[in-house]
Amino acid sequence: MERWSGRVALVTGASAGIGAAIAKELVNHGMQVVGLARRDDKVKELAAQCENAPGKLYAFQGDISKKEDVIAAFNWIKDNLGGVDVLVNNAGMMHESNLHDGEVEEWRQILEVNVLGLSLCTREAVQSMRERGVDDGYIVNISSVLGHIISGRDGIGMYNASKHAVRVLSESIRRELVSMGSRIRISSISPGVVKTSFFDRNATLTPDKLFQEAHVLPEDVVDAVIYVLSRPDRVQIQDMIIRATGTTY
Repeated sequence: MERWSGRVALVTGASAGIGAAIAKELVNHGMQVVGLARRDDKVKELAAQCENAPGKLYAFQGDISKKEDVIAAFNWIKDNLGGVDVLVNNAGMMHESNLHDGEVEEWRQILEVNVLGLSLCTREAVQSMRERGVDDGYIVNISSVLGHIISGRDGIGMYNASKHAVRVLSESIRRELVSMGSRIRISSISPGVVKTSFFDRNATLTPDKLFQEAHVLPEDVVDAVIYVLSRPDRVQIQDMIIRATGTTY
């Protein structure tokens, strides 16, 4: 991880859970980290906790489903920090919404964040790297085990589909980069159930019910991020699935 000390990372959805844990750990490794989140006050609170770390955390308020917010974030990074070297696409959205009677607006929100927002951030990060001649940059997509299987739970079909899309998009951008002769790397990390506040607003996937099953913790996902970032240049971890011991899926 020494290679990343002093360099710039953007972490989306950095206000809580996995995103906050990743941002904090990257700061501990000496990186200049921009935490992009709708609740930037939470990122500022986290930044205060990192004051004595070798790196620094900057809070930027924005919603990745809004193109203007994403562009503003990348422009701010360019003007103040030079540009992005590492992008962690962590922000995610889930509604419980059946495919046979669900609300289109809820489906739209899932796709705008999990698919289009991720794609826009990836586009801007790659352009930032290439215009500065950065050929060792890294993109990490925090996906889900649901990008590899079909869940047996009702109500999350569109979320399930969005994570399958992330897997396809990750491989597609990897191939585009290879075609361009770029050595920018991309990895997907696909955890199962992670104990965070992500599920708090869902009706049936409540923490009391969900976390009775086997689950992992945010720090387990953080460990995976650090692992892929610390591999030598000749190695690209394409996809890592993290399942809790004893899980049924």
